[in-house]
Amino acid sequence: MDPALVNLIAASVAFVGTHFALSHPLRAPLVKALGEKGFAAVYSLAALATFGWMIWAFTRMTRRGTPLWNGSGDAIWAIASLLSIVALALFLGSLRGNPALPDPRAGQGLAAREPTSVFRVTRHPMMWGFAIWAVSHILVAPTKRTLVLAGAIAFLALVGAHLQDRKKEALMGEGWRAWESKTSYWPRLGALPGIGIGLWAVTLALWLALTWAHIWLAYVPAGVWRWW
Repeated sequence: MDPALVNLIAASVAFVGTHFALSHPLRAPLVKALGEKGFAAVYSLAALATFGWMIWAFTRMTRRGTPLWNGSGDAIWAIASLLSIVALALFLGSLRGNPALPDPRAGQGLAAREPTSVFRVTRHPMMWGFAIWAVSHILVAPTKRTLVLAGAIAFLALVGAHLQDRKKEALMGEGWRAWESKTSYWPRLGALPGIGIGLWAVTLALWLALTWAHIWLAYVPAGVWRWW
């Protein structure tokens, strides 16, 4: 096996594994030993270090190999572009009024409300945003390095969302179970039009800026700039 690919796989396993370990079995003993701020610092450092390793390993794979399918067609790029818009809308919408906060006391009040905006789509909009972003990149670049990196991000997001439900049930009890009864793990795509005109406007403006920057950062025209 290509050593560069092995390095990328190792980095991806470390990225996903440290997230799961620190979020679940190691969280309580580390918080007890280091306090909340100390734990947050360790968590952040581990996330940044393993993510940096993963990106470095990704860029080292200059020989991208033969793609599994032709991802350069206009139809695939159009689908991937639409998916990336949805992913960004879910992510941006998750930044306000999210009951999945580290502090269960803050989450209790938010979970007691009726779901609005992106939370009518899924109770894990941030996680699904990451997963959909990953799928959009796999569609247009189905190479080994993209499959490993994007696959790791999607796996972490979706399995992490499931594990977060279990953890929140333990921490918040009936509060989180009530929130689960009003929301869905799986995205309800029919609710997307109702997330709010303002959020869609911000999403589209930021999406245009990010896809334009993609030309200079990744040297690949993305979104509408591919056909501009």
